[in-house]
Amino acid sequence: MLAAGSVLLALALDTLLAEPPTRLHPVAWFGHLVAPVDREWRAPRLVGGLVALALPLLAGGVTYWTVALADRGSPLTGALAAGLVLFATTSRRMLLDAAREVVAGSATDLPDARRSLLALAGRDATDLSPGQVRSAAVESAAENLADGLVAPLLAFCLLAPVSLPLGAAAAAWVKAVNTLDSMLGYRSKPVGTASARLDDVVMWLPARASALLLALAAGSGRSVRAASAWLDGVPSPNSGWPMGTLAAATGVRLEKPGVYTLNPDAPLPEREPAERGLRVVSLASLLAFALGAAWLALAEVVG
Repeated sequence: MLAAGSVLLALALDTLLAEPPTRLHPVAWFGHLVAPVDREWRAPRLVGGLVALALPLLAGGVTYWTVALADRGSPLTGALAAGLVLFATTSRRMLLDAAREVVAGSATDLPDARRSLLALAGRDATDLSPGQVRSAAVESAAENLADGLVAPLLAFCLLAPVSLPLGAAAAAWVKAVNTLDSMLGYRSKPVGTASARLDDVVMWLPARASALLLALAAGSGRSVRAASAWLDGVPSPNSGWPMGTLAAATGVRLEKPGVYTLNPDAPLPEREPAERGLRVVSLASLLAFALGAAWLALAEVVG
């Protein structure tokens, strides 16, 4: 049951520590590696394509051999190393804590809540109303469930039954793809076009799995179908699924002004519905860890 233990170790570390220290965080190291790419190039799409292929493979390869070396020492040390990788590549508590802080601040100190929102959502918060600030926080929590937790966890769970090093490498590869997209994947940056397209492909399944987890956590089986009616205005082919599902499940309108509106006939979230939405995201994230550990335990028994 070592692979399942790795998943539970990652959850325990997330609960206790939230995130590794920045100076020791592999994702921060990867960000430093990506930063020099973010400039003008004579052939930006060619450079971007090479970066989108090479850097995630580098992250996955380094992770594979690190966990493989630990696994050679003993299966237990291999499982511990895989758990540390999964802890570094998933994020739950920190993002939820940040979203809760924004929601609470929207009712007591709106300017501070707008500033805090910058750590969660890439939008100009200067003129956002309290309801729009809460909406952005809830949207971010739903989207981060998919790319910050379900995507790397799902990759690990699919390949860990083959080998722990391969599962850990898959989680690191997915996290690297997502990090590249978050740093470079903007229309104003041609060098990030390939990273954005690759992230769209990689996130197809995790986004929809996250929508199902949110519907299960909220006890709202119809919310996924309801969300499908509002997706045309969302620029991403994936992020609308968890956001729309959460909007339907909690009965609130989630919107990015001038871009999209989810559940348009509902009101913007007041503080209590916003906090309820974050509780749904929290429960969905715990379900993801629980189902991942159960799947790996079953795979071990059957195997």
